[in-house]
Amino acid sequence: MEPLLASPLRNLFAAIAFMLVVAAIGALAYMAEGWSAGDALYMVVLTVYSVGYGEVHPVNTPALRAITESLIVIGCTGMIFLTGSMFQLIAASQIQQILGTRRMQKDIDKLSNHVVVCGFGRIGQMLCHELKAGHADFVVIDHAEERIGAARKAGFHVIQGNATDEDVMRQAGITRAHALATVLPDDAANVFITLSARSLNRDLTIIARGELPTTERKLLQAGANRVVLPARIGAERVAELLLHQDVARLISRARGGNLDRLAFDLQGLGLDIEVATVEAGSLCVGLTIEGVERLGAGAFLVVALERKDGATLLQPDPDTPVHDGDGLALVRRPEKAQKIEELFSAPVAQT
Repeated sequence: MEPLLASPLRNLFAAIAFMLVVAAIGALAYMAEGWSAGDALYMVVLTVYSVGYGEVHPVNTPALRAITESLIVIGCTGMIFLTGSMFQLIAASQIQQILGTRRMQKDIDKLSNHVVVCGFGRIGQMLCHELKAGHADFVVIDHAEERIGAARKAGFHVIQGNATDEDVMRQAGITRAHALATVLPDDAANVFITLSARSLNRDLTIIARGELPTTERKLLQAGANRVVLPARIGAERVAELLLHQDVARLISRARGGNLDRLAFDLQGLGLDIEVATVEAGSLCVGLTIEGVERLGAGAFLVVALERKDGATLLQPDPDTPVHDGDGLALVRRPEKAQKIEELFSAPVAQT
C-alpha cells in the first residue's frame, strides 16, 4: 500500500470530494429544519470557512445547534485538509522541478568530450536523434519551454536558456566539450554563438548552420570549422538523384502521398522542391542561373533546367542563360513561395 500523503494530487481530489459531501449533508440538514436551499448553502459556506458574519436564522434549537457544531468540527477540519493538500501539491511540484534541474546539472557536470547542440528545432531534433543513435554524449540548449519539454521527454540532457549567454554555455560544459553544433534558424545568433564558443574553448570543433550563402564567410571568420547550408545540402541531394531520374517524375514523387527518402530529407531540412516556369516578361528572363539565384537572395537554389524544347540540363552552369518558357527545378524554403511567384511570373498589367 502507498503511504498516506504519498500522492498530493490524490489527496487534493479526496479533500475536494470530502468537502462536497460535508457541504451537501450540512445543507440538507438545515433544509430539513425548514430553511430554504439558498439560506442553507449560505450558512454552510459561512461556517466551513469560519467567516463569522452571523447566522442567517437564529440557531436556537438543539437540532440546529447540533448541525452547526458538527459542521464547524468536520467542515473546518476538512478545509484544513483541503488547504494543506493544495500547498502540498504546489510544493511537491516545485521541489520536483528543482531536484530534477539539479540532478540534470550534476549529470551534465560529469560529461566531457561531449557535443553541445544549440537549438532544438527541426534540424536540432534530427541531429540529436542521430547523436543518440551513435551513442554520443550531448547537451541541448534552447530557450523555448515547449522544445525543452520535448527534449526532456526524449531523455536528453537539456539546459533551458539563451545559447548566446556565456553562462549558459558554461553550464553546458563548453570548456570540456569537443564539439558544438549551432543550428538555430537565425544567422546572427549563430555567428554570436560561434564567437562566444571559440573564445571559451580554443580547441572546440564548431559546426554552424547558415541560412544565407553570404553568412558562410562570417561564420568561418567567427571561428566555425565548418558551415552547413541546408539549402545547399538539399540542392546537392536533389542533384544526385536528378542524375538518375527525370525531373518531372522526381517532383511528382516528392509531392505525392508516399513521401520518399528525398522528400523526407528535404522536409527535415525545412526545404521543398518545385518546378517554376519562367513566364515571358518576368524578372528572370535573360538572366543567367547565377543571376536568378542572386535575385532570389537565398530563397532558393536551381538544381536543374528544362528548356521549353524539352532538353534538360542537370546541375546547369552558373552562366547558363534562362529564357521564357523554361522550367527551373528549385530547392526552396516553403515560406518563400511568394518570392518565387514574384520573380518568375509576368507582371500584372495595370488598367
